[in-house]
Amino acid sequence: MRSIWKHEAHDFTLWLLENADVLGDALGMDLELTEAERRVGGFALDLIGTDLATNTVVIVENQLEQTDHSHLGQLLTYAGGTDPSTIVWCAPSFREEHRAALDWLNEHTDEETRFFGVEIAAVRIDESRPAPLFRVVAKPNDWTKQLHTERAAVSLSPKSLAYQGFWSELLTRIRSEHPAWTKSTAASTQSWITLPYGTSNIWYGMAFTIAGPRVELYFGASDAAVNLAEFERFLEYRELLDVEFGESIKYDALPGKKACRIHVDRLHGDVLDVDSRADYIDWFISTMAKFRPITQQIRATLESAS
Repeated sequence: MRSIWKHEAHDFTLWLLENADVLGDALGMDLELTEAERRVGGFALDLIGTDLATNTVVIVENQLEQTDHSHLGQLLTYAGGTDPSTIVWCAPSFREEHRAALDWLNEHTDEETRFFGVEIAAVRIDESRPAPLFRVVAKPNDWTKQLHTERAAVSLSPKSLAYQGFWSELLTRIRSEHPAWTKSTAASTQSWITLPYGTSNIWYGMAFTIAGPRVELYFGASDAAVNLAEFERFLEYRELLDVEFGESIKYDALPGKKACRIHVDRLHGDVLDVDSRADYIDWFISTMAKFRPITQQIRATLESAS
């Protein structure tokens, strides 16, 4: 590894910051890494970012030698200081004791917290440039996590269970028909799910509102002024959406609130209407199939103009 990346912080960490998709593919995650060497107390976390499908925090600790106790301690220290949902440890090889430690953590934490061990390697064919090769060697035990989820489900309302079943079926369709939309397999028990847009402050939503099903682009940064500015930049190209959706598309700056949204609604529809489930799923997929390409086109235009 050190023949390719001489220095962990200066070379490998910065390379991974620019190539988060490689790690994301290995983890099955829509991953965006946003910062290297984040200060956590008196220490520096290698990388922090976001799972764009769930808008949750991901942290990554790297080393270019076999795993050691020091880095395991650092990993837990950084987790305590950043409250992540996904904790990733990357190294060329894992001691069996450290792999077992990650397995233990996965077995004894709830379904919202996930620990991964990823072995890093590189391959070269003839005189080609080295290509990274990541292999997941420790990951959440789906069966154990499922047991935790089932225990928690005992206290869920019938509507929460209906949402969970609906989103699970919808995500299965999406993974089959539109795998580029998301890598997420997590079925929410809420009235909404999110899909990545390409930046951590903006995301797509599919939701059941009081009025009925909705597909939206949600501007959700922590700063209201940032959201309004991004929303207004987007509106400069609204004619593309207007032509496709006409009066059915709405632009809501949501005065007095932090977020903004652009959305397409379907009148009437309730997740408890089981007989109409297939119809609702078809509507969500067909609407997003029109909505996403146009909004991605606008995103590309805005980024090229920046």
